[in-house]
Amino acid sequence: MEMHEEVWSMNDKDFKKLTAKSLGREKAELVLKNAQVINVFSEEILVRDVAVEDGMIVGVGQYQGREEVDLSGKYLCPGFIDAHLHLESTLVAPPELIHSALQWGTTTFIIDPHEVVNVAGEEGLDYMLEQTEGLAANVFLMLPSCVPAVPFEENGGVFTAEKMEPYLSNPRVLGLGEVMDYVSVIEGEEDMVKKLHLFQDRIKDGHAPYLQDKQLAAYALAGIKTDHECIDYAYALEEIRNGMQVLIREGSGARNLAAIVRGIQENNLDTGNFSFCTDDKHINDIQREGHISYNIKKSIALGIPPLKAIKMATLNTARCYNLTELGAVAPGYQADFVILDSLEEVAVHAVYHKGKKVEREKKIEIKPCPEQLRRTVHLPTLSADDLKLAVSDSPSSLIQMSEGQITTKHVRDVLPARDGCFVPNAQYNKVVVVERHKGTGHFAVAPVLGFNLRQGAIATSVSHDSHNVVAIGDNDESILLALQELQRVQGGYTMVREQRVLATLPLPIMGLISDAGHKSVESMLNTMVGYAHEMGVPAPIHPFIALSFIALPVIPEIRITTRGLYDAVEQKFIR
Repeated sequence: MEMHEEVWSMNDKDFKKLTAKSLGREKAELVLKNAQVINVFSEEILVRDVAVEDGMIVGVGQYQGREEVDLSGKYLCPGFIDAHLHLESTLVAPPELIHSALQWGTTTFIIDPHEVVNVAGEEGLDYMLEQTEGLAANVFLMLPSCVPAVPFEENGGVFTAEKMEPYLSNPRVLGLGEVMDYVSVIEGEEDMVKKLHLFQDRIKDGHAPYLQDKQLAAYALAGIKTDHECIDYAYALEEIRNGMQVLIREGSGARNLAAIVRGIQENNLDTGNFSFCTDDKHINDIQREGHISYNIKKSIALGIPPLKAIKMATLNTARCYNLTELGAVAPGYQADFVILDSLEEVAVHAVYHKGKKVEREKKIEIKPCPEQLRRTVHLPTLSADDLKLAVSDSPSSLIQMSEGQITTKHVRDVLPARDGCFVPNAQYNKVVVVERHKGTGHFAVAPVLGFNLRQGAIATSVSHDSHNVVAIGDNDESILLALQELQRVQGGYTMVREQRVLATLPLPIMGLISDAGHKSVESMLNTMVGYAHEMGVPAPIHPFIALSFIALPVIPEIRITTRGLYDAVEQKFIR
């Protein structure tokens, strides 16, 4: 989107009309009067009127309008931008999420739909494009780069460079989604090189946990410009030094903002190369905390000046993604505004998109989903014998969970056993991952430390990025019952306690998305998270987010896939 493209594509008559409004010779369609306007260019607050015509800002100064809204005492800033999110991770249909996040001031969403594409290939991508078309927000897409995440994964779809090409003509497609298979990048593997060439003139998102020194240099050399996987300031600083934009993430399971922002403050680092994202954030957390507004508020509380925090959420991101008509309150920019009652609290009073006030209460229209996308869970019938895991008296490899992060630790320990087989308990849980897309019957079992679930099991079909079914528990019977329940409802979250199904949140659309309203999803999710903590899961661990990432082999240190335990640092299976 080139700067003023909309202006210069107009005919002379329309251009003269806008100029007349800008000069104040004619009343503008809408004037927001006496607002404390946040100028993200000069980082000033100026008491001004903002004039809007045909969804565009035509002037900031003193204006008269056919409609006028007095904003005395209130702040007016650009609409917030989420630099990177997997919309599916909210668990609700796209229109539901967009409407909910709009209430918190997010008017632009840069989504990477690699969850639906991993399950259903181009059908999943087409679903996401259709569901996000014509909404009262700017929804842009990054085409998924790693489907599957790595070659050995068993997922539902394959998305090659050849399959990507037809989508490049869609004006809502900005670039290449997070490049997780960094080994393919730095080794110059053919399929990855094709994708990088295809997007040589477009933005390319990164995914580079723990990548450093020469490997990070080679990764940046490939033209990858962003990363949202920085867990602390040291990693963020190295990426900034390599010319990358750091997207500071505050999601449901991965909360990296405090560590990075404290480092920025302590070292007086310029914030120009930082933006905000949610990545994976459940709808109940959005409704409780906020969306990008929460990132801003938390940054301000940690010492970032309010205008800089707002700039990180607006202009910084717009510039990074070449969205030159977004991210500022100035002539020629799209009239996307957030009206705030309080700057420090980021208390949203009203939201405008293209000069129209966003309705708080409105009926959300959900377009129908193709029936084949509701039949994506195909599990084998497993028995307790299938779940047996042979162990010896020597230490075995196991997955140790990390509190407040989605990374794990590879540790070795002597496991409780009977007759040469691992016996799970509340300290050493058993995790099972089962292929669910093609009915292969493949599955794997491993021990887990630090999840601490007792007297039951939890299972999910949301399991990044292949989205096979994962179950964890302290006994085999509960694990098997949880798997059976997800087969019955065709995907979702479920909990078993004392040999009975305690609660289930069905996610029938590709095993990822609910077809219920957001309030229903929020209520059930809050209930289930509460149950999980009652059953022993430590408070800093989000039970479903943590479980959903335990099978993703591109995040350190150790993961479980349908082929067994995988060392994500050494990039090899553990035998």
